[in-house]
Amino acid sequence: MNGYDRKEDEVRRLLDAPAHVHVPPDLLPRAVSRGTRARHRARLLRRALWVLLTAAAVAFTVWASVAEPWRTPPSGVTPPFRGW
Repeated sequence: MNGYDRKEDEVRRLLDAPAHVHVPPDLLPRAVSRGTRARHRARLLRRALWVLLTAAAVAFTVWASVAEPWRTPPSGVTPPFRGW
């Protein structure tokens, strides 16, 4: 019996052996509820971020319409008046 046959026999024995995995009976309901909670949490976070982004855009629009930052500020010094 060479090494290849021995390895093949071991693999066959492992594959033919019954699995000894003990799964809790309530695993599926717990996994479903955990996934549902995670999905709801992600949806809530996404909605909160959209609301925050919308509020920031509205606040910027209001500020820009009131402050008009594209206009040059008025000069603090009046130009000399000549021609009297």
